Amino acid sequence: MSPKANAPKWLNPREMKAWRSYIIASRRLLDALDSDLTGHDLSMADYEVLAQLSDAPDRRMRMSELAEIAMLSKSRLSHRMKVMEKAGWVKREECESDKRGYFAVMTEKGWKAILKAAPDHVDSVRNRFVDHLTVKDQEELAKIFDRVQSRLRDQYLDEA
Repeated sequence: MSPKANAPKWLNPREMKAWRSYIIASRRLLDALDSDLTGHDLSMADYEVLAQLSDAPDRRMRMSELAEIAMLSKSRLSHRMKVMEKAGWVKREECESDKRGYFAVMTEKGWKAILKAAPDHVDSVRNRFVDHLTVKDQEELAKIFDRVQSRLRDQYLDEA
């Protein structure tokens, strides 16, 4: 096999600019959103787990489903759950129909925590992101990232 056959397809200047702009902006945005939650003693990872549970029926979800939706490995979610259990925001319950499975369940304290943090978080998202975009920008970004995340989700499921 020739060395050329294994050569990477390098990014051209336009592709590199798009990639680097995305990486820098997304990291700065997530850091800023995370920082804006510190007054609530929540991280973005905590907030995302609580947000998913707050939308789930009875504020409970199978751990495996939560890991998939939050795009966390089962071990990372397990670690996150330990921290959140210690804070009193969530608890784990055995699944009666599948003794190997567990539910993540939001506690009343977790519900109060997300209710208190949500207005500040939404303001932060609006001020740091949404208000800098036109309606067309928002539609385009949604379309683009739906396509990217769908492809990544398919790859993630194939690897799991």
